[in-house]
Amino acid sequence: MCNSQQLTSIPTRSYSHPHRTTERREKVMETPLLSRLKPSTSLPFPIPKSTTSHLPIPPRPTHLPFLGLPKNHPNRRFLRINPTTTQRITIAAVTTTATTTTSGSPENEPYSIAAGQELRRLGPKVRAVCFYSLTAAAAIPLFVVMALAHPLVLLLDRHRRRAHHLIARVWAASTIWPFYRFDFQGIENLPPKDAPAVYVSNHQSFLDIYTLLTLGREFKFISKTSIFVIPVVGWAMFLMGLIPLRRMDSRSQLDCLKRCIDLVKKGASVFFFPEGTRSKDGKLGSFKKGAFSVAVKTKVPVVPITLLGTGKLMPSGMEGILNPGSVKVVIHKPIVGRDADVLCNEARNIIADTLVLHGYGVHSSDE
Repeated sequence: MCNSQQLTSIPTRSYSHPHRTTERREKVMETPLLSRLKPSTSLPFPIPKSTTSHLPIPPRPTHLPFLGLPKNHPNRRFLRINPTTTQRITIAAVTTTATTTTSGSPENEPYSIAAGQELRRLGPKVRAVCFYSLTAAAAIPLFVVMALAHPLVLLLDRHRRRAHHLIARVWAASTIWPFYRFDFQGIENLPPKDAPAVYVSNHQSFLDIYTLLTLGREFKFISKTSIFVIPVVGWAMFLMGLIPLRRMDSRSQLDCLKRCIDLVKKGASVFFFPEGTRSKDGKLGSFKKGAFSVAVKTKVPVVPITLLGTGKLMPSGMEGILNPGSVKVVIHKPIVGRDADVLCNEARNIIADTLVLHGYGVHSSDE
């Protein structure tokens, strides 16, 4: 084993850089290694006591874009291995351990705050990925069951298709249960299962459909045509007998109303979002009169429903995130009338009053 005199007898060493022609000489650093490290530093290899005072430290590299720590962070220590080779230089990073320094110390605090903020930003996105993954995982086997049972359902229950709605209810409940809780208020106001009705609600989020499917009523949603081409989910909507609509096509709107009237007369219920689309700012918009015209012509009650909280969990236009929280569904008493305009205003006022009571905004009916 060499001693200190033998080490100091070797004053210089040289190596050639692969991109330089001049020879570089560098004096051996005789500063003891342990005196250059903080007491909280731990090395990934043992150091013999007899040589700890004479170990040289090679030059510290300046560009190391890895490990997630800034290059000037106090918790980074680097050793350059084999600098004489023309191959890629191997870097060994030695980070200090938290034996004597806690994460709340001044030197670690900025990095800890930044990491926490990044995790908070990633949380809703990760939750959304898990939500959609579970949606697909649950939809595929249930769709297979629905497709196999479809011929029998058409034969025995062509209009209401209660078996398909039961499968959809199981799918929706199993999908949203791990991610948010929902509470129903006014369940006693729901009409009997065999009684047809026109249901209307405010529309805040993509999660509205999931939540309403758990009510246990076999109503037919009116949905835009593009959703029916989505694999598995759109096909299941077609098997359930939901009603497609092209929003900017007046003929499609007329056919949709005619089909709704026909279904209600045959004992089925229909569900409308009278705003026509999801609210961009969370406020209640103006109502269209199509749903109330169906109720007047078929002489069935209108059941107003207020959804609270879905827009905060997954805002409109931000389907890539899913925030934590809960949803409240308020079912109001059915209303009847002979005039579509009167029914429309009454239903909107009921829903608007509930939204205002819980701190939500409402646009004027003329907007």
